[in-house]
Amino acid sequence: MGKTFAQQATDTLIASVVGLLCVSCVMFGLRQLDPSRIIASDAKKKKKELGRRLGRPIKLNAYEDVIACDVVDSNDINVDFSCVGGLDDVKSALKELVVLPLKRPDLFMSGKLLRPLKGVLLYGPPGTGKTMLAKAIAKESEACFINVRFSNLASKWFGDAQKLVAAVFSLAYKLQPAIIFMDEIDSFLGKRGVSSEHEATNLMKTEFMALWDGFNTDANAQVIVLAATNRPYDLDPAILRRLPRTFEVGMPDRSQRAAILEVLLEGENVEDGIDTHALADMTEGYSGSDLTEIAKQAAYLPLRDYLKEFDAVAEEAGSSSRPRAIAFDDLASVIATNKLSKQAAEDYRDEEAAGNADDGGAVFIDLLRSLSVQQNNSHNQKHNR
Repeated sequence: MGKTFAQQATDTLIASVVGLLCVSCVMFGLRQLDPSRIIASDAKKKKKELGRRLGRPIKLNAYEDVIACDVVDSNDINVDFSCVGGLDDVKSALKELVVLPLKRPDLFMSGKLLRPLKGVLLYGPPGTGKTMLAKAIAKESEACFINVRFSNLASKWFGDAQKLVAAVFSLAYKLQPAIIFMDEIDSFLGKRGVSSEHEATNLMKTEFMALWDGFNTDANAQVIVLAATNRPYDLDPAILRRLPRTFEVGMPDRSQRAAILEVLLEGENVEDGIDTHALADMTEGYSGSDLTEIAKQAAYLPLRDYLKEFDAVAEEAGSSSRPRAIAFDDLASVIATNKLSKQAAEDYRDEEAAGNADDGGAVFIDLLRSLSVQQNNSHNQKHNR
């Protein structure tokens, strides 16, 4: 017996509802996986934060929304110049040339010679504090810090990259005083004309420089491009011309290493009278990040001793006593271990290269050794001066 009209209608309705539910579930899942949804959500939150900081609502376009996710409020930065050990001359110059114009633009309105800088380059070996200096500048100047990530500027859609680059500058104008920070700038604005460079990348560079020139001619713009690199020789000459002041953030000398260690140990549970100058003598050739790692490793030694001593009664120990203070010997032992590890790594590198050596491998080993000798000689000459 066939179905009645009512039964057929009911079956059709049920099938339609089930189909709609399936489609809705699929669409919901796709929306959850859509990265632009997350960006839009983050941008909405960031827009509210920026509006509160400026004391007024802020209107952003879709491209500025993407860049806004990388804006850091200076109030949220916990680094200032006092946190940067050594580099006194560099810090003093940056205060005059960058911080002061952003905080007191009225002092730089008279004439052309006092116009504030629109570009500053920090260069030097890895781990010497370039990024920390940039954050300290933003903190001291109370400027919005736009940390440009080059991955955010890339787009699979032709023309979007240029629009995102334009959004960097238009957003900086809306948020001024603002710092556009570009870490490892050589990876984005390296020398043009390289055969492997994509046309879209070249167009993006051209757009960036054109917009940069635009606010270079605007004397009232409180926007500065602050760049950092380990490879200044790889930058396009046109970029270097737009960065009129450059500061070398080199490897710290003895007094600077002592100053860095004093900053690192300040406020920590350390024994009185730790001789940071003696520690500085032990750490020749170490960068600021190397010293930070040494201090962190040394801070674990009292905790390790504490756990060994009270392992059997950990709960009682936790409530009745505390780990001892960090001692000079803790730092010295970490430095000694670190040097042994570095030497072991160098020996391993030489053995691996020798094991695979053909004529080219031997040349490579000689090159590494000659470079090491040159670096040591150069550092010793600076130290003697």
